[in-house]
Amino acid sequence: MVVFMIVGKAEPLYELEYGRQQGEGLDDVAYLHEFILYSSLDMINNAALWSNSATFLRVVDKFNYLSVSAYASQGGKIFLLLHPGKSEDAVRTFFVEAHELYVKYLMNPFANADDPIVSPHFNAHMRNLAKKI
Repeated sequence: MVVFMIVGKAEPLYELEYGRQQGEGLDDVAYLHEFILYSSLDMINNAALWSNSATFLRVVDKFNYLSVSAYASQGGKIFLLLHPGKSEDAVRTFFVEAHELYVKYLMNPFANADDPIVSPHFNAHMRNLAKKI
């Protein structure tokens, strides 16, 4: 199970949940994952983002068996990935490919950087990336 989120200045721009197991409840687990990601945002904004010049911030938070990894783009967007302890190289590769896809999406003249991403093409490519991790 993997949850990916792109966060803008004030709100999430994109959310993807991939690989949920069948026995899990829809609402309870989704809210828990959102809460974990939002709480990790507080940690990123308080310390990690401003004391580190790297874009890949590694694991910034943990909750039970789940880890939250973060990536900061040059445009001020934060990419968050909630995962069950994947390898650091796999997570880094995922973030780099997701960032490239996001930049390609922004090159569309009709795309605005602060609007939520609703493109089915972008969503399909992100699902393919999530399969790899």
